[in-house]
Amino acid sequence: MAYKIYKATVIGAGTMGAAIAAHLANAGTPVTLLDVAAQEGDKNKIVKDGWDRCLKTKPANLMSDELKTLVTLGNLDDDFDAVSKADWIIEVIVENLAVKRELMARIDEARKPTAIVSTNTSGIPIHDIADGRSQAFKKHFLGTHFFNPPRYLKLLEVIPTKDTDKQVVEFISWFGERRLGKGVVICKDTPNFIGNRIAFGTGAFALDYILKNGYAVEEVDALTGPLMGRPKTATFRLIDLVGIDVWDHVGRNLAPLIPHDKLGQEYLKSEAPNKLIATLIERKWLGNKTKIGFYKEARGEDGKKEFWSLDLKTLEHVAPTKPRFDSVKAAKDVEGLGDRLKVMLEADDKAAQLVKALTYQSFQYASSIIPEVADTAKPIDDAIRWGFQHEAGPFEIWDMLGVRETVKKMKEAGYPAAKWVNAMLKNGVTSFYQYKNGEKIAAYDAVKSKYVKLKKPEGIVLLKDTKIVSQNSGATLRDMGDGVACLEFHTKMNALDDDVMNMAVEALQRLETDFDGLVVGNEGENFSAGANLFMMVVGAQQGMWDMLDGAVRKLQNINMQMRYSPKPIVVAPAGLTLGGGCEITMHASRVVAAAETYIGLVELGVGVIPAGAGTKEMLRRIVNPVMRIENAEPLAALQKAFLQMGQAKVATSAEEARGMNILLPADRIVMNRSHLLAEAKNEVLHMIAAGYKPPAPELIYAAGRDALAALRIGAWMFKEGHYITQYDHHVAGKLAYMMCGGELTRGQWVSEQYILDLEREAILSLFGEEKTQARMWSILQTGKPLRN
Repeated sequence: MAYKIYKATVIGAGTMGAAIAAHLANAGTPVTLLDVAAQEGDKNKIVKDGWDRCLKTKPANLMSDELKTLVTLGNLDDDFDAVSKADWIIEVIVENLAVKRELMARIDEARKPTAIVSTNTSGIPIHDIADGRSQAFKKHFLGTHFFNPPRYLKLLEVIPTKDTDKQVVEFISWFGERRLGKGVVICKDTPNFIGNRIAFGTGAFALDYILKNGYAVEEVDALTGPLMGRPKTATFRLIDLVGIDVWDHVGRNLAPLIPHDKLGQEYLKSEAPNKLIATLIERKWLGNKTKIGFYKEARGEDGKKEFWSLDLKTLEHVAPTKPRFDSVKAAKDVEGLGDRLKVMLEADDKAAQLVKALTYQSFQYASSIIPEVADTAKPIDDAIRWGFQHEAGPFEIWDMLGVRETVKKMKEAGYPAAKWVNAMLKNGVTSFYQYKNGEKIAAYDAVKSKYVKLKKPEGIVLLKDTKIVSQNSGATLRDMGDGVACLEFHTKMNALDDDVMNMAVEALQRLETDFDGLVVGNEGENFSAGANLFMMVVGAQQGMWDMLDGAVRKLQNINMQMRYSPKPIVVAPAGLTLGGGCEITMHASRVVAAAETYIGLVELGVGVIPAGAGTKEMLRRIVNPVMRIENAEPLAALQKAFLQMGQAKVATSAEEARGMNILLPADRIVMNRSHLLAEAKNEVLHMIAAGYKPPAPELIYAAGRDALAALRIGAWMFKEGHYITQYDHHVAGKLAYMMCGGELTRGQWVSEQYILDLEREAILSLFGEEKTQARMWSILQTGKPLRN
């Protein structure tokens, strides 16, 4: 490639600038974060304060605290030379055209010839910011609009000008997708680009409609979340999250930029919503950042934390209720977004009326800005899915409902579709996308009045395109090609039940004879939430001890077979990877993990211990290396492993998992989840080509009774300090006994099987405890851990 990014500079240490710098660090890119020099005292005070706020933000902007060493802080007076060394310079300063142009003039003089310069502006036209700069600057200049928080929201809008070099656009798109893990949408240089244009064109309407029709905040958020294929933040929780002042600022900036947009203008200038927002800002009720907005945290009558919602008439916060609607009752359990929405759209109660208005107006508005912001539906749908975490974009949903039928209903409801949609239907085209086997292969181009082929994404493996080798209700074995198989779980939360275990056994058998390597991975939101608790607790209550013993043995045997497989096995975790899912991951020949993998041995939270070879593996990874050093003492390493399992710690990223010894130095992290399975397959092929051989069997250091006594004292002190319950202490005692190899008179090296037998003995005894069973039922019935 003609371009590279070894160093970056971000200018502006506000919320977005600091978070973008953090995400570059997540991707392993050294970055200098600059801001204006303070007038008094430490000249770096402004940038330090911004970076400190970034580090304190929850959820965390950095994937691991250790990554902050990749970020260097400086000011624009003393450290501007960082710009001359950077391969990518990102401007994230105040939304003021004159100030941005002044900065760009300085960058133009300082940048090296190949350096790419971009702006994160959310509303100022990109070409206006570059006005007056050199031709070389303009060639390397474009918009890169990240969504907040950059680590978690996938959308990156890339906005070239007519002067931007095509290779620059291609490279930044590649870097955004492959290195930063983004879904890249190429946008036209129009006001607010795509994501925010849709968000505010529909959001302004929503506020106006809600106020005119007397809906309560809590009612709206109950309806506009997962029921409609949107996140739980729904409407008002989202505005609180974004910041009510930010919402107001973006809306006010957008209105004068789109005088031609009659639909947008009507609602952006609506009196009632603007008056409401202005009042909240005046009161400094700005949402999450001030801890009060459309919601505030309060204590209920029982002293428990509650979130009280704003009464939109009295502007006082009121205690939560549980809004109930007949239409929601009929729709909530319907599988599939399209079918669920059809139930709501055919109903006629208050809830259905809101869903109908929001759905039809979103279709109307999205169609009205084509071809201004995009020629096809795809960039709009991608922007809404990736930028706002919707299950589907407006045109994808419209296709689900049936375009022709919906256009008629929209017109009847007062939300007529754009003229080009009617023309499309008149020409016999009845969907915005052309599909083949459920996959989109073409999108309708409103300018060309025909379908245009969609480019098949590179570096992505879709399991539906692979051949099924064997299948049961819990798992599928697939042929990925090139001699590589894939074991896919597909139970609820990908929990490990008997069907999954049986397919894993078959996969290992077929690996011996039919394949050269194996990937264990899936396309679900979560790799695996662990063992099937229902099966375990019912088995325990019915005294099915042979079944439980067999299930534990089976998981242990599968994991040990994986570890010593003569052919490479790559596990590809993503999302929740807990308990047994973590144990499977740790027994791979190698791990290729999605960056957003939340992994840990959490068994103590449900009153048991890691018994699928997980405890053995933590001893092997944490204690063994220490005890190979002459005269070493095991206690510090044992304590680390004991606390990690005893507190059911979960890594909040794959990078953090490396620091917990769950991932090892040779394991890989993939920033873009969409590329995970392809990269896992590539890793298998690489290991085959490199002549993979399994590790030699390893003994485990068992520290014996003296170390056991120390761990018991530590657990007792936690109990006496009321950090853990009496029953936590009981379970921790079982874990300590197992980790130390029991009451051995001295520390010694023992076989892996010795520890596996202790694991199995401990978990079976805990299955029989009433308090363990109560903890399991609590998770199953409420989703919350029980501290009994």
